[in-house]
Amino acid sequence: MKERPLAQRTESPRRFVAAWLFLTLALVALMVVIGGATRLTGSGLSITEWKPITGAIPPLGEAAWAEEFAKYRESPQYRLLNAGMSLGEFQFIYWWEWGHRQLGRAIGFVFAFGLFFAAVTRRVSLKEGLVLFAMGLLLGTQGAIGWIMVASGLQPGMTAVAPVKLTLHLGFALLFFSTLVLFLAYLGRLGRDASAAGPGLRAGAWGVLALSFGQILLGGLVAGSKAGFSFNTWPLMDGGLAPSREALFAVTPWWENFVDNVALVQLNHRLGAYLLLAAALAYAISAMRPDIDGRARTRAVWLAGLIVAQAALGIATLVAVVPVSLGLAHQFGAVVVLAVAVANVALLSQSARRDRVHAPLGAPQPAE
Repeated sequence: MKERPLAQRTESPRRFVAAWLFLTLALVALMVVIGGATRLTGSGLSITEWKPITGAIPPLGEAAWAEEFAKYRESPQYRLLNAGMSLGEFQFIYWWEWGHRQLGRAIGFVFAFGLFFAAVTRRVSLKEGLVLFAMGLLLGTQGAIGWIMVASGLQPGMTAVAPVKLTLHLGFALLFFSTLVLFLAYLGRLGRDASAAGPGLRAGAWGVLALSFGQILLGGLVAGSKAGFSFNTWPLMDGGLAPSREALFAVTPWWENFVDNVALVQLNHRLGAYLLLAAALAYAISAMRPDIDGRARTRAVWLAGLIVAQAALGIATLVAVVPVSLGLAHQFGAVVVLAVAVANVALLSQSARRDRVHAPLGAPQPAE
């Protein structure tokens, strides 16, 4: 039998790893959107128990549905917000949350099975396997935080989950998402720059990434506190550039205003958007110099364009009082922006490391 060339023998196992990670990446992006839909439809507290194995089976038959509905009727959300809900209405929110949890199980299974198969068939090195295992622990932690989040909404007097815990749940999901993008960049599946950019451009890329991630977390607080359903005008807010100091710090102690006061939570999200937009445009302009690699310039322009579009979508979502379609589009847009920002940092860093490794001793570094 004719032996395959070395390049084909080494490339084929990497194709499996890349396909597996791309699939996981797509599932996580879908999970973020489905999680948003679960929140916007008020479905997140419809299942009051966490059963990792048996919970995968939905209620079968009238008796099972009646039992599940009885558990929900004991929850504070039903008593304070949804009293009188019909069985049909309960089934609607139940299926959203059940689907959300099944997708979470699917992501865990796909990642765990892929890692096991890649390790057993030696498609990854020991070091790569350990990195991927650590990523799996991050995914597991995210799932545990999800149940802690749901449990916070089942406490007496609560009709929704705690905003900070929802934001933490979202943040860990996007941390895991970011590690997938980084590993794909490491595998060379996101392309490569022909030449390295200077330290200034790389610092700018990190700045845009940090602001993007921070803005998503601020958006999580907006979602958790339902701040998007108030102050639905733009560019003015409460008739001015910002609400009064009394409105912004109406809650005691003062620090709770940053997570529970809809006025301050929304204002912070607006200010974060302005700062991110200015940083993205400045970064794109700085990348227009002729000595910057063409791929890096293109990414900078795309990143700025996506952030402009995301800002416009956020304004439309606010003014329209958060319809489900716009709310989900805005949430998905945030995931796309984050993916491009992470990939941009990874590719710039890779090109810089490659140049340092191959540069002759004493050779000048790229000028800024």
